[in-house]
Amino acid sequence: MKTWLITGCSSGFGQRLALAAAQRGDRVIATARDVKTIEEMAEPFGGRMITLPLDVTDAAAAKAAVAKAVETFGGFDVLVNNAGYGLFGAIEEGSPEEYRPMFEVNVFGLIETTRAALPVLRGSGGTIVNMSSGAGIAGGGGGGYYNAAKFAVEGISEALAGELKPFGIRVLIVEPGPFRTDFLGRSITMAANKMPEYAASSREHYRETNNGNQAGDPDKAIAVILQAVDADDAPLHLPLGPIAHSIAERKLASFRSDIDAWRDITIATDFGQP
Repeated sequence: MKTWLITGCSSGFGQRLALAAAQRGDRVIATARDVKTIEEMAEPFGGRMITLPLDVTDAAAAKAAVAKAVETFGGFDVLVNNAGYGLFGAIEEGSPEEYRPMFEVNVFGLIETTRAALPVLRGSGGTIVNMSSGAGIAGGGGGGYYNAAKFAVEGISEALAGELKPFGIRVLIVEPGPFRTDFLGRSITMAANKMPEYAASSREHYRETNNGNQAGDPDKAIAVILQAVDADDAPLHLPLGPIAHSIAERKLASFRSDIDAWRDITIATDFGQP
């Protein structure tokens, strides 16, 4: 039996992961900014699932949720940083009022929840699952702010993996491609300042035509995440689905091409003191 603390359980992967973990007999601390949206999901599981309010941008709330988890279950061994949302729009189109709150949730919220959980995990070991995206592997026009937030998640996660290995804590970065969750619906905001100059990179049509029609089955994604958490040889990076793998392969090939093309110049040049 594992005990999970999961953020962002009101919908999407967070909700499905909380339910799947409880259904297989694990204990779950499911959290959401508005706890009323998730209270009913705990009822079938008796005391094995509790629901708590948690606005991840509030450091005090993160500490309170961790304290309640310890009080109820004695601790937890899996932290899932799932809370987050996206912002689509060109870099010039975005405003601070739009992109700063997105970073507060996706990046700084993840940091605060992780920092609150680490004293518990360092005592027992366990796994931190950070939900990234194919957008955290490679950037693309019209999604730069979301790319930047997920790139930050990737960097934080890679650093944590090295820092926490001596304590027996693993880090798993989940990088889904398109799956049929609410991401393109309630979990996406669009930059209000739509500039005709960036019509070619606009993702508005993509959102309208793909919302609810994504190829990936989210329940199958959850099954793979559970398998990875249970595995002794879980990877640091876990791209989910063929599109995520394609993004990773293209990024690797492009990176290799850039390195090889300028290798002689960048290595042969004397960069020492003049």
